[in-house]
Amino acid sequence: MEKQNPLRLYLSVIMAMLFFSLSFVWFKVANASYGPLTIVLFRLIISALLLYPYARVAKRLVLPDKKDFGYLLLLAFCEPFLYFMGESYGLQYISPVVASVIIATIPLFAPVAAYLFYREKVSFQNVIGIGLSFIGVTLVIYQLGVGITASPIGVLLQFSAVFSAIGYSVVLHRISDRMNNISIILFQNTIGALYFLPLWLIFEKDKFFATPFDPAAMLAIGELSLFASTLAFILYTYSIRHLGITKSNMFANAIPVFTALFAWFILDEQLTAQKIFGIMLVIGGLFIAQFKLVRHNNGPDPIPFE
Repeated sequence: MEKQNPLRLYLSVIMAMLFFSLSFVWFKVANASYGPLTIVLFRLIISALLLYPYARVAKRLVLPDKKDFGYLLLLAFCEPFLYFMGESYGLQYISPVVASVIIATIPLFAPVAAYLFYREKVSFQNVIGIGLSFIGVTLVIYQLGVGITASPIGVLLQFSAVFSAIGYSVVLHRISDRMNNISIILFQNTIGALYFLPLWLIFEKDKFFATPFDPAAMLAIGELSLFASTLAFILYTYSIRHLGITKSNMFANAIPVFTALFAWFILDEQLTAQKIFGIMLVIGGLFIAQFKLVRHNNGPDPIPFE
């Protein structure tokens, strides 16, 4: 595999997490008028419509063979289908802040899956970096002395999203060397839309046509489509291909950090010393976990599981 510029790799995964974190805000805006199935279905359809002409014109469209098509079916089932079902319906019960904390646990579980399926090594340095980052996330999200109560249903739904995201990473690692990221995201979103379509027709079609048009909500769906369902996944598949599962998913800790920063800039919420310290811990943890990996980018060969 051609050696990639480390700066480009890390900027790609950071931008992916930035767009993923913004998706919490955009979803809440869209959800004020439209249901979760409507939001997810439309964002996937719009994303596919954006990607298809680009892939054809740029000659980036790669058709999968029979085996890879099976992987794509599984990939789309993990994410967007299971992931968005867990995340979208989980947000009906818990706040985006609590949801972002749960999503930030992805790096704690991803190394186990990476080791089981691909024998990706997890060094002591990785463990220290992950632990430090997670402590930082906790300081950013939780206010000392104030307990957070959350619906058990919402928590369980968000954790289902966590494990489906890990499953997505495992399957993605299998096909990312044979298909380019544009083709993967195009097929992933198209198949995902087909998974959601029957549910939308049964549960939300009538409600959607009875709801007055909301420009702000539709704009939020457009932003979800372009940035969260298209650009973020393109950047993420690029990082998975060259950094691996464990290294890429470590950056999920940055999602709630970005959320805190957006709340400061957009919602004028106070950024306390505790939150600033938490952000510094997250950045420090990511640096510790990744420092040696910039120089040693070649991991062991994956273990086949056909």
